[in-house]
Amino acid sequence: MGHNKSQGADNKMLPMIIALAWPTMLEQFLHTAVQYIDTAMVGSLGTQATAAVGSTSTVNWLIGSTVSALGVGFLAYISQAFGAGKAQEARRASGQAVTVVLAVGLSFTLLTTALSRYIPVWMRADEEIQAMAARYFFILYTPMLFRCASIIFGTVLRGAGDTKTPMQVGILVNFINIVLNFLLIYPTRSALFFGTDITLYGLGMGIEGAALASAAAYTFGGLAMTYMLWRHEKISPRGQRLRLDGSVLKPCLRVAFPNMLQRFATSFGYVAFASMINSLGETATAAHTIANTVESAFYIPGYGMQTAAAALAGNAWGARDEEKLNRLAKTILPLEIGLMVISGSLLFLLAPFLMHLFSRDTAVISLGAVVLRMVAVSEPFYGIPIVIEGMMQGLGRTVAPFIYNVLGMWCVRITGTFICIHLLGYGLVSAWGCMIGHNFLLFILFTVHYISGRWKPA
Repeated sequence: MGHNKSQGADNKMLPMIIALAWPTMLEQFLHTAVQYIDTAMVGSLGTQATAAVGSTSTVNWLIGSTVSALGVGFLAYISQAFGAGKAQEARRASGQAVTVVLAVGLSFTLLTTALSRYIPVWMRADEEIQAMAARYFFILYTPMLFRCASIIFGTVLRGAGDTKTPMQVGILVNFINIVLNFLLIYPTRSALFFGTDITLYGLGMGIEGAALASAAAYTFGGLAMTYMLWRHEKISPRGQRLRLDGSVLKPCLRVAFPNMLQRFATSFGYVAFASMINSLGETATAAHTIANTVESAFYIPGYGMQTAAAALAGNAWGARDEEKLNRLAKTILPLEIGLMVISGSLLFLLAPFLMHLFSRDTAVISLGAVVLRMVAVSEPFYGIPIVIEGMMQGLGRTVAPFIYNVLGMWCVRITGTFICIHLLGYGLVSAWGCMIGHNFLLFILFTVHYISGRWKPA
């Protein structure tokens, strides 16, 4: 009888996981598809253009991850508030999210635009592409306030169990980005369409056009996400005070601060990692940039499940339902492993074809395919810490993930890459080998933490 009860409980849990995960997966898939299109369009402008965009991409992760960490604090607070039946507390947190978006968005706008000319130099980009990279970065970060709104308000909605609204906004953002890319990147040209010669109009702005297209899409996304949050039935901030409220912000920041340190430290590690790769020259930088873009599509199942894990774990703990929390873990982990095995197998098989989509340079294609096949083998192992970390985020336990991620990034990836490139004279393959070592360490640390039971609050 006990076995049947547990099986029935799992059957009830699975639809909840899928209902929360699939919109996030679709959103991530479409976002990645646009990244693919962006990379292919910029790649058609030449290796220099690809390297110029790629030379500052890890700084983009650094800033985006720092903002996302604040969202994790709100997600934990709001999901637990709804689990405990405290809808008004969740709405108060939504009001505080508005204040945080204004403060952080304006601060980051000033910081990033002021430093735009220096960042390609600090990233050790080739002198020939530094000016181009600086212009791209400046344009991309002008609408930082709207990017913050899109990231944090989207997380607030997910904390309330609404993953469909962020997905819908994301679809529109991606559509705008693609259309503007076609109009802004290329000059006016002719093309054959079913035997008919048609004129395709464009402004021929190159990578500056790609940056403008992204900036316009980010602006729309921020405005749309703000509007959708404002009119949301469950979590609208209407009527909530926007003055700083310590009773809400302190628990949010208690969760967000370790996560912010983690993301900052690991993203800064990505910056250091990319800087070392940039020093290997244009071919390695282009191969690394394209391979990173390709690889990101194959992590979609992991991050979709992470969102579901965080929201459901927060709900379960808010209701103080430990049995539900255990059922969540036992259902979502095998599901995640299966998805990542499929994902890794596809990446291994399709690596050369996918690299060929983004570059015509045979050296870039060959090098990128090698490192993609290497990392494909580690995908199932990396999926496990992603989901365990998601559950811990929903529970507000972000200190251990901070420690584990920093150890993996700086003791394995960065130290190992420095030794391989600067002391031993190896190339990109060795750097990605160190990255895989980082992923395996996370698998070991998070798995041991989970088995010990320390992932749950006392």
